[in-house]
Amino acid sequence: MNVLIDTNVVLDILLKREPFHQSAARVNVLSEKGLITGYMSASAVTDVYYIAQKETKRKDTAMELLRNLLKTVRVAAVTEGSVKEALDLNWNDFEDAVQYVAGKGISADYVITRNPSDFAGSEIEIITPDAFVDLLTSEE
Repeated sequence: MNVLIDTNVVLDILLKREPFHQSAARVNVLSEKGLITGYMSASAVTDVYYIAQKETKRKDTAMELLRNLLKTVRVAAVTEGSVKEALDLNWNDFEDAVQYVAGKGISADYVITRNPSDFAGSEIEIITPDAFVDLLTSEE
């Protein structure tokens, strides 16, 4: 099962942002164990680095956080075509449109986000980290 993990959830994992860290970390553990294939978009990588570096005030710490994350999460491509498709969606938040198109590119079963309303009109199922973990644990 392929899932795209939205930028906010990735940041919750890396920066241990409360009260969201525990549910986000559980999603990452599912990816680490190979129960899902977790992805973040290529466009999110630089955003995540920037915010992590700003929060930690250390370039080396931000780089190490990303290196560790990339042991459990793959990167979904963002191409010129992806950007054009996202522009054509005309969503209120362009970054979310790019995330969505990246999710389509990996045939994502879910986009995991804390802000489901940002993905209104999505053809991919949108789900919060808690709901996703509950869904997977109920299927076991």
